[in-house]
Amino acid sequence: MKFNRRKASAIGALAVSAALVLSACGGGSDSDGDKGGSGSGKKISVTFLPKNLGNPYFDTSDKGGKTAIEEFGGTYAEVGPEKASPDAQVPFINTAAQKGINALVVSANDPKAIGDALNEARDAGTKVVTFDSDTDPKYRDLFINQATAEGIAKVQVDMIAKQIGDKGDIAILSAAANATNQNAWIDLMKKDLSANHPNIKLVATVYGNDDDQTSFDKTSALLQKYPNLKGIVSPTTVGIAAAARYVSDSEFKGKVQVTGLGTPNQMRKYVEDGTVQAFALWNPEDLGYLAAYAAKALVDKTITGKEGDTFKAGKLGEFTVGKDATVLLGDPFQFNKGNIAKFNF
Repeated sequence: MKFNRRKASAIGALAVSAALVLSACGGGSDSDGDKGGSGSGKKISVTFLPKNLGNPYFDTSDKGGKTAIEEFGGTYAEVGPEKASPDAQVPFINTAAQKGINALVVSANDPKAIGDALNEARDAGTKVVTFDSDTDPKYRDLFINQATAEGIAKVQVDMIAKQIGDKGDIAILSAAANATNQNAWIDLMKKDLSANHPNIKLVATVYGNDDDQTSFDKTSALLQKYPNLKGIVSPTTVGIAAAARYVSDSEFKGKVQVTGLGTPNQMRKYVEDGTVQAFALWNPEDLGYLAAYAAKALVDKTITGKEGDTFKAGKLGEFTVGKDATVLLGDPFQFNKGNIAKFNF
């Protein structure tokens, strides 16, 4: 799936701007001088570092983090590069470590490029929580995983089964034929269909290569080749938007259901005009909220990141640390006409 990501700008300039931005947004963390954890009773300082600033997805997730931090009385900051690139986050990590920030919550642009900087920050006493996009586990204390492959596959099967009355022909419009995550989800969907939905027949899997026009054309071809098609499942944000756009302006609107994984801003018009009943993704606001509470638990030494550790995350309840120091947010979130207005990403 694709979110809004832009490419690199000058790293040298970012090194300067990182310090300035962190100072501007630090919310008092620097003046608190709270290096080394919360054992002294000082406020816990947590800095969110998204892939890039100005991205509605991360605006939403970091809003959730800010809410959590305000709940537990910490200090919140958000810093980040204007444009995403593998090492654009490094100067921000270095600055956070120098300022003695208690915890960094990072969505990594690259699993390895920021590794040395993160380890230096950890050596300086900063806890590192990754969310949305992980690093190599050796570079962080905890990863907040938005959903499992099994959960992503199941929610898509559940949605299409409900929307077509659990019977009829369906097709899958995927991204690239060699996309590892897409193929894993599709394999799991096939198993679920075979085991639990005997009256649904998957007639074709086609590939739009995460290109809008190709996905649009593949949708057209599917509907011409399979006139009895009842539904299209697209586990990619590009594909589902293209399929919905085609169906919304065709004779198939109301006859063929479109679902899968998408973002509210892409899908809003198709949900509101009735082309799409529901689609799924995780709730990024909850993801940021959970990441903030996980950071607090590490700083408080409630947890160490060991499998089986448990902690409370405010309104979301109790969570348990799993294998490879990973915490699972839960099942993907379904967006529909009743809730889509609440989201902007």
